[in-house]
Amino acid sequence: MRLSKKTDYALRALVTLAEHWDKGLVSIRELAAHNQVPRRFLEQIMLGLKDLGWVRGIPGRDGGYQLTLHPSQLTMGQVVRHFDGVLAPIGCVSVSHYEGCSQEAVCRFRRVLLEVRNETAKRLDFLSLAELLTLSPLAVGERNVGFADGAGI
Repeated sequence: MRLSKKTDYALRALVTLAEHWDKGLVSIRELAAHNQVPRRFLEQIMLGLKDLGWVRGIPGRDGGYQLTLHPSQLTMGQVVRHFDGVLAPIGCVSVSHYEGCSQEAVCRFRRVLLEVRNETAKRLDFLSLAELLTLSPLAVGERNVGFADGAGI
């Protein structure tokens, strides 16, 4: 699974709004600058989030955006599925976007990719914005832990 830029930017903005849950509106300018996201692209994303009812937007000089849900009520899985559609690494293990394959009856790695899908879905579906706020950013050396040279990762 690889997140699209749209999903990445939406998650950045939503986490920022979760950080400001009890502090009021956050301007589009502040959201874009804080998250290093192109403002025009972020405006489109925020309109989509507003249509979903996840955020409210107030226009004008003193306007901005605010979460309409408590940060504990919105999960990473909901956001990823909305923007990217599926969590499955291949179509033949997808529930909502199943794509048949001629090798399904004999494929040896399909089961492993199904397990990857299930574990990914489980983790993202139970990880709320509120819980994301409790996680510390990844340290520089952490991404290679357990992998000597990181080849293919």
